[in-house]
Amino acid sequence: MIILFDLDGTLIDSTEAILESFHNSFAVHGFSVPDDAQIKALIGHPLDVMYRELGVDEALVLDFVTTYKEHYREISTQKTKLLPNAKEAVEAAAAFASLGIVTTKTGKYSRILMEHFGLMDKFEVLVGREHVQNPKPHAEPILKALQSFDTKNKEIWMIGDTQMDLLSAKNAGVNSIGVLSGYEEEKSLKKFSDIIFNDSLDAIGYLKSRKTGHFIV
Repeated sequence: MIILFDLDGTLIDSTEAILESFHNSFAVHGFSVPDDAQIKALIGHPLDVMYRELGVDEALVLDFVTTYKEHYREISTQKTKLLPNAKEAVEAAAAFASLGIVTTKTGKYSRILMEHFGLMDKFEVLVGREHVQNPKPHAEPILKALQSFDTKNKEIWMIGDTQMDLLSAKNAGVNSIGVLSGYEEEKSLKKFSDIIFNDSLDAIGYLKSRKTGHFIV
């Protein structure tokens, strides 16, 4: 079995770091800071998309992204935490499956975070924003990750907390599980996957049961 995890809202909570980095970028460039609810509603999208949606002029988007990354790099490990049960989920999954990470975060900083949490060695591949032309919900990030595995006769699953994760899985022709530990509600996720759990540990329990045939809801 191959299991691919999203990061924000699935394994980690970096909301504080994200919001602070957005606040800083708008302040540095002399713009009023958007409402936090507006920013949080866009988490999971690539940074350039988020800034466009927040009204930044196209000519300035890359400058904002650069400023964001400079600040995020300084604070990310201090202001990001693992979600409850995330470490246990990864460790349990590694016992019976090959693991990867597929995220729209910058891969370089995502790797630093997972090394900080002592979990990077559980994953065979990490695909971030800079590794693909087309981010989620396009199939490319998942297909890119799968190049690192022998996929023959393997069940392949993507676990994520947003529609983009589930749509990316659908577009790539793999199975998906939605989790409610992040940024979207069950009603929203159910439009794209029939399998929804509270968090990644519950999702891994379900996948483990597919190997053993014993799963108690």
